[in-house]
Amino acid sequence: MIQKAHQLPRTRRCELLNMPRSSSYYQPQPVSEEDQALMRLIDRIHLEKPYPGSRRIVDALTAHGYKTDRKRIQRFMRLMGIQAIHPGPKTSKRHPQHKIYPYLLRNLEINRANQVWASDVTYIPMASGFLYLTVIMDWHNRKVLSWRVSNSLHVSFCVDALEEAIYRYGTPNIFNTDQGSQYTSEPFTKVLKNDGINISMDGKGAWRDNVFVERLWHSVKYEEVYLNAYKSTPEARQSLTKYFRFYNENRKHQTLKVTPDQAYYESSKLPKAG
Repeated sequence: MIQKAHQLPRTRRCELLNMPRSSSYYQPQPVSEEDQALMRLIDRIHLEKPYPGSRRIVDALTAHGYKTDRKRIQRFMRLMGIQAIHPGPKTSKRHPQHKIYPYLLRNLEINRANQVWASDVTYIPMASGFLYLTVIMDWHNRKVLSWRVSNSLHVSFCVDALEEAIYRYGTPNIFNTDQGSQYTSEPFTKVLKNDGINISMDGKGAWRDNVFVERLWHSVKYEEVYLNAYKSTPEARQSLTKYFRFYNENRKHQTLKVTPDQAYYESSKLPKAG
């Protein structure tokens, strides 16, 4: 974790990083091929039916010929950042010390661009390993305003995507997310507050509150990710760049009957971004 070739003693480097010395010796272990195969299958099961918990996913994996146990599957689900979506306790991975904001979209008529933006994070399998993908989407026209991939669930890649969207398209009235720790964190909410954006968060376990981003994940994975075994993060970025350009500029939305770009710029009356 800490490079050996450095002038400062390890103890001093740990003090500067505010981390225990014992943690500096940790070396990440690669995910085995068997574990990667299980995680890919869990991702497909969860994408098609987001409500099964670890018990039912174990049953589904057993039906596919995998012998595994619930604790192992629970560990994979935590690593992938997914959970069963249903009313009840402990259905959202939120930080207990972070503030939760009310849901502002109930009975709200959303009829123009930049009225409401939404965001979410999903798991992206690769040929060896995996990434996380986040997007910022305009709710009214489904346009993907920005996106980022990361090899960890650290909040920084979500903040980067948010700042790029604001830089390129201005600010929305409302920003809606789930109660995930990335979105309730101080670095993320600080950006929203500094720009005067109203913060909205889904009800606990209420996946339909952010349904348009959930539908986007289905499109991205079945039209792009599952068809390509990315060998590296740069390859994933390059391929996803092409897909999101196609999604915004060429893929007509089934409900809108036009592309997200056409719907966005017609509604916003803004010149098309370069």
